[in-house]
Amino acid sequence: MRKSSVMLLSVLLVFVCSVSVAATPYDALDPVTLRFGNGTAIGAAGDVWGELFCKYASEVTGGKLVVDYFPNSQLGVDNEMLTQMQGGDLDFVACQPGQLTPFVPAVAVYDLPLSFAKYDAAAIDRALNRSDFTKLMDKEYAKSGMVCLGALQSATFRVMTSNAKIEKLADFKGIKIRTMNSPNHLAFWKALGANPTPLPFTELYMSLQQGTVVAQENANDTNLNMNFHEVQKFLVNTRHILYLNQLLINKERFESLDPAYQAAIREAIGKATADIAPTLTKLDHDSRDKLVAGGMQDLTYDNAFYDEVIMAAQPVYADIRKAIGDEIVDSLNKALEGK
Repeated sequence: MRKSSVMLLSVLLVFVCSVSVAATPYDALDPVTLRFGNGTAIGAAGDVWGELFCKYASEVTGGKLVVDYFPNSQLGVDNEMLTQMQGGDLDFVACQPGQLTPFVPAVAVYDLPLSFAKYDAAAIDRALNRSDFTKLMDKEYAKSGMVCLGALQSATFRVMTSNAKIEKLADFKGIKIRTMNSPNHLAFWKALGANPTPLPFTELYMSLQQGTVVAQENANDTNLNMNFHEVQKFLVNTRHILYLNQLLINKERFESLDPAYQAAIREAIGKATADIAPTLTKLDHDSRDKLVAGGMQDLTYDNAFYDEVIMAAQPVYADIRKAIGDEIVDSLNKALEGK
């Protein structure tokens, strides 16, 4: 009797263990490999975010979902990768909103100059990821065959670097500055009197070195990772556009995945965002300090300077509101105010 009981217990233990091992929702699914293109410079916040997302996608699914990652514009510049994603040749793209407006016009709302400047990271995160504005924008992405999986920011901003010193609004006049190839970004710099020139990001360092352009604008971590302190004299704290990265996936591809994989993708981006978002402010400050240590002069401004910039940029505000409609602009403003 005792021997039979031991044998029965052993069988039950084996059964329980085998059930436990097979208890994940991914075991019965075929493995999936997806492709992810990112134009962000290696080591910048958007790149680290991308790497973490790939890592967590694999961990959450026990290795069943693999994301092949191509950073630093290996698959082309942002608009080329977005075109590939719309055509189904690429699954994920991480990019900043400036390059996305030709594909999703409503994203121009993020180009409103200095519109996020008075809000902290928590207020911005709530507005972008968990609000009525989020739901409204989800519909806009869907119209272009995309799903926005998440937004990464920490109330840090794009700034200008230059070989010409900027002390007042009039000093922008005639400066040849490289910008994204975004109509709203170009319009902003023209409103300040500058001469904006869109160039491929991969050509920017040499263009600054050779004097083809004398200024550019990016976030501090990107400026550091691209060694712009070697070819630029001044760090100009314009704080004109929120430093915002978005992770997008082809909508048809996403909806073709098993719901378990869809959930895993959302869980992975949530984990990646939770890991890196709290570090972004320190990363921004540390990058700025290293740029200054590398020889750049840090130029800061009072509120009167920013008020002048906002006044000069009013035609850009009017054009964006006219292009995308009052509903989207007003919805963002309400979300930022917590309404």
